[in-house]
Amino acid sequence: MSNQRFNRRQFLLGAGTAAGLIFLNKTASHAQSAGKPETTKIRLGYLPIVESAPLIIAKEKGFFAKYGMTDVEVIKQANWASARDNVVIGSAAGGIDGGMWQLPMPHLITEGVITNGRKVPMYVLAMLITQGNGIAVSNTLRGQGLHLRMKNPNVIKEFSRARGRQFKVAYTFPGGNQELWIRYWLAANGIDPDKDVDMVTIPPAETVQGLKTGTVDAFSTGDPWPYRIVEEDAGFLAVLTAQMWRFHPEEYLAIRADWVDKHPNATIALLRGLFEAQQWCDQKANRQEMAKLLSGRNFYNVREDILIDPFLGQYVMGDGQRNVSDFTMGPLYWQCARGSVSYPYRSLELWFLVETMRWGLHRGFIKSVDQARALVNRVNREDLWRRAAQASGIKPPASQSRGVETLFDGVKFDPANPQAYLKQLKIKRV
Repeated sequence: MSNQRFNRRQFLLGAGTAAGLIFLNKTASHAQSAGKPETTKIRLGYLPIVESAPLIIAKEKGFFAKYGMTDVEVIKQANWASARDNVVIGSAAGGIDGGMWQLPMPHLITEGVITNGRKVPMYVLAMLITQGNGIAVSNTLRGQGLHLRMKNPNVIKEFSRARGRQFKVAYTFPGGNQELWIRYWLAANGIDPDKDVDMVTIPPAETVQGLKTGTVDAFSTGDPWPYRIVEEDAGFLAVLTAQMWRFHPEEYLAIRADWVDKHPNATIALLRGLFEAQQWCDQKANRQEMAKLLSGRNFYNVREDILIDPFLGQYVMGDGQRNVSDFTMGPLYWQCARGSVSYPYRSLELWFLVETMRWGLHRGFIKSVDQARALVNRVNREDLWRRAAQASGIKPPASQSRGVETLFDGVKFDPANPQAYLKQLKIKRV
């Protein structure tokens, strides 16, 4: 498989610039317009998947330090539950102040839904990445047509007749985006995820062996895990989430509200460093260096070649499917054909809460579209993103909405009318 790279000029003239790339204007006047950080310290958690790359790069390449955040710690978390527990206790007690999150985890933590009733208000500050996720299926199911549009959904619906148990689908945290992706894929193919399959949460490290032995039939998670599953011949890629929804929302930077409220200038400085890291990550010429850095034992602890192909948008799908070789189908961190990746569009955030409502997840804590929108407005701090952008000479998006989104099955999500979206969906709990 070719690891051909584009040079910087080729990248800037490519598809990523179609919507108009927004760059940092590094002038002294912009730098002076932001106040001095109230603190130089923050502890940010991450999981070793490609979504965390901008946080690690911002630390390792000195982008955080450039804006006065010289003592940022970027700390690997054992799993999402550990990240949740660590942000609840906070950095003063040895935990973390924030970091990367699946949505709607910041909202669930804010409302105390997944923290035993303890409410820890969070602020969503930026989107870290678009795409970079996949759904892998066990090799024991090769030849059954379990791809983006399934040839025969009854292979899954009637699985128990042949195997004596339901089709088992795994993901890394209940109710997070990785579960929502697999729910959407199944439901779009006529499979009810609450009735026709067994949905389970397991750590990523257990998936390769589970797929090899057939105790897990499908797994949804971020790169490099889907690619690693293929590389180790444990399964094939049934679908990339980029195929389900081009330039979809993925992991976000969210920090405890009390930390942000106490350190507004430090928050702006942190975002400015993140912006530079995201732009650095999106230069194709940097992806080889990025893979080398992130593959190290201190970070992802995987072989470099496991990372580089997904970073270049090159995926061996397997099971007779055409391979993907398109940089814009892999993870993007700063800009995509729909506009800014980094900006935390409220419309995209709303989709996660509407999906939570669709499935009645987390004891139905979101019971109406109005409630979902109000929670987004409370947690989303796009105003801080705009302040950081202004300080760095970045032109922000004109609107807090990215507009109407179209998923692979033709269903449209209009953030101005989520009820119409819910009405279109055939399989749902509401």
